[in-house]
Amino acid sequence: MLELRPNCECCDADLAPAEPAYICSFECTFCPDCSHKLARVCPNCGGELVRRPIRPASKLAANPPSAVRVFKPDCKTKTTP
Repeated sequence: MLELRPNCECCDADLAPAEPAYICSFECTFCPDCSHKLARVCPNCGGELVRRPIRPASKLAANPPSAVRVFKPDCKTKTTP
């Protein structure tokens, strides 16, 4: 099951479970703006960033999103201009 991480690894913006976000196969998570700046390529593994699925609100109580924040400020040095 996807973790649904609560923030963008690059800019640390909050990402609610129903908000658009992008992930790689390792679930590195990025907001739409950072994903675009990264040319949809994960700066950690080089994998493709794809849109994260939305978990229906009715399933969140039994399957809550992760509360663990991952923030890597050096990500900004890997973005395209």
